[in-house]
Amino acid sequence: MATTDLSPLSLRRAPLLRGLQLLAGLSLYGTSMAMITRAGLGLDPWDVLNDGLTKITGLSFGTVTAIASVAVLLIWIPLRQRPGLGTVANVLVISVTVDAVRAVLPDQHALGRQIVLLAGGVVFNAVATAVYVGTRLGPGPRDGLMTGLTARTGRSVRVVRTAIEVTVLAAGWLLGGSVGVGTVLYAVSIGPLTHALLPLVTWRTGHRQQEQHQPAAP
Repeated sequence: MATTDLSPLSLRRAPLLRGLQLLAGLSLYGTSMAMITRAGLGLDPWDVLNDGLTKITGLSFGTVTAIASVAVLLIWIPLRQRPGLGTVANVLVISVTVDAVRAVLPDQHALGRQIVLLAGGVVFNAVATAVYVGTRLGPGPRDGLMTGLTARTGRSVRVVRTAIEVTVLAAGWLLGGSVGVGTVLYAVSIGPLTHALLPLVTWRTGHRQQEQHQPAAP
């Protein structure tokens, strides 16, 4: 199976449409984070880490998310990843959105609502990841690890994303973050879902798009 090209694409290529796609993806990502945290069935691996840090520092969930994102950017250095517009927007939009949605979305205690909120949050998270990474305006801190390791190791997005999530989960659990059935669901499903969705929403170069629409030679 061909690998989806996630390398940066010039800002001159459809800047308005890609900018809107980026904003939509990041806003949906922050919303999905809030949904999962309010479901009360266990957090996704990165948010297990954020939850643990929140308990230690007393800061808001969004603030801790932003601080952790900046820290992750330091790991980009050996991977030779370069930040872009999407990288900066990721830190700002997601941290603000998750706090805003959590402020109006209460914790759920009825099992049926918890399950719906959790399942929706996981699916939305995968869609959001594919949508904003697919703009090729620079991945967010966490997904920079994913794309950087994918490029360096030659492994698929599915394998790399899942490995990252499991590693972060272990660190978050050690810090006292909330772990549950939702954590397991997220860890095993987000990689395959993102892998399947990326080709559908990723911007390609004009040359490659033309090749895709050319009829096969007789």
